[in-house]
Amino acid sequence: MIDVVVFFFLLGVFARLVKSDLRLPEALYETLSIYLLLAIGLKGGIELSKQPLAALAPQVLACMALGFVIPFVMYPLVRAMRLSGVDAAALVAHYGSVSVVTFAVAQAALARQGIAHESHAALWVAVMEAPGLIAGILLARWSLRDGRTRTNWGGLMHDVLFGKSVLLLMGGLLIGAVAGEAGTAPIKAVFVDPFKGVLALFLLELGLVAGGRLAEVRRFGPAVLVIGLVAPPVLAVAGAATGWALGLSTGGIALLATLAASASYIAAPTAMRIAVPQANAALSITAALGITFPFNIVIGIPMYIQMAHYASGIGS
Repeated sequence: MIDVVVFFFLLGVFARLVKSDLRLPEALYETLSIYLLLAIGLKGGIELSKQPLAALAPQVLACMALGFVIPFVMYPLVRAMRLSGVDAAALVAHYGSVSVVTFAVAQAALARQGIAHESHAALWVAVMEAPGLIAGILLARWSLRDGRTRTNWGGLMHDVLFGKSVLLLMGGLLIGAVAGEAGTAPIKAVFVDPFKGVLALFLLELGLVAGGRLAEVRRFGPAVLVIGLVAPPVLAVAGAATGWALGLSTGGIALLATLAASASYIAAPTAMRIAVPQANAALSITAALGITFPFNIVIGIPMYIQMAHYASGIGS
């Protein structure tokens, strides 16, 4: 059974396909995204307050390494599809980074099935956001290695590390970790209890956006379709293998597989627009939001959960 929040996404896609006048106010969309990022960070921070930080170092390093390596592995494969160097670099940067909403849907699916996972998993989201973007920018600079294009690394790192998504996630984690469960109890009714309802509304808006991107698939040809559909399950295997090597729970393996399979459509477009203005932004957004995101939340996440069950059974 598909989680109920996914039906809201499908409703949004359907509304766009039938050319309905359904729209969410832009200010509401911005508010919902801020809420989700803060809520995910807070919940992770609360659980983080109960954990010895030194024990989490291997997980943090492994997640950062995974996000950094993914673009370098994908780049030659994407280039083989006859995309330009800068377009390929920008595209793989989106897949090296992560989608916090896909993570939230995976969490909801695990909760519905009663599958436990590491309570500090939001930390993985926060540390995986930036490495893939940095790798993509390095690849883009390499493809333009004629000395004509310079990157303001200081300004770029500021925008990546202090951009909205990373700042809200890390801020929420820090607040939750410092305040703990008792300290955050007064805001539980705002940031914990309504979470799934807010996620459903956000997915409705993303369905409208993704539905509008479907027409772009024909414009870019089969290459973007192949990347958007084939990359997620392949990357999920890498994420599941990393989770298994770290000794994560079944739910933790499923979440790390989901993060590896996801593609950023919030932080990555902003970073790539600043660092690689020559790249075709519409191509990356179409792949990440128009193809990979719907695939993951409808088909991919159930697949990754089954993959996690299989991985957990190895050696047990």
